[in-house]
Amino acid sequence: MGNILPNASVPLILPIGVNNKQVIQPLITHIKKFCSIEPEQLGLLEPYFEPRTYKKKQFLLQEGERCHEKFFIVKGCVYIYYLRQNGIEQTIDFALENWWISDFMAFPQNASAQFSIRAVETTTVLSITTERQRELLEKVPELNAYFHLVFQKAYAASQIRLRKLYEFSKEELYREFSTNFPEFIQRVPQYLLASFLGFTPEYLSEIRKKYVS
Repeated sequence: MGNILPNASVPLILPIGVNNKQVIQPLITHIKKFCSIEPEQLGLLEPYFEPRTYKKKQFLLQEGERCHEKFFIVKGCVYIYYLRQNGIEQTIDFALENWWISDFMAFPQNASAQFSIRAVETTTVLSITTERQRELLEKVPELNAYFHLVFQKAYAASQIRLRKLYEFSKEELYREFSTNFPEFIQRVPQYLLASFLGFTPEYLSEIRKKYVS
């Protein structure tokens, strides 16, 4: 697939060809879980997506930049955050394999991003621009149902999370999160997990010691 470009801020663009067909297969599999689309329709997807690989800590998107892409995670993990007034990062979500990520408010209008997205580990994504998505949905309108169901599910999950933030104690939040998303506990640095749960890293460390001991 070639070498990572010398500029660490630039992602590796995968070459067009067999590799693209392999990379797009997880997206096709994911679509099939949500709706029925004819194979020939799914075969039209490949030209609309650009496969990329980001190194650990590389930005997919930075706050203030024009947001004209969204990303399907093929392999890896990223987090989305914003800078608070005191300059501290506030993590609001993560995305693992088969999750979509973007600044979803800015994406449809190509507006300035209010959030940054950064790779937690080496991450391969399928990127689609606002314009290419519009073209794809005109070509394969059946995909409207897929995107609707995916983002309806994501919005429902965000509502449940907000309720838990208000109702659960800090220990209950950690226990619930570690039970439902054990892969995050293994793959996400403690300081990011603490930011997401609203803890200090020190407090999270104390809670984790209780459950390990």
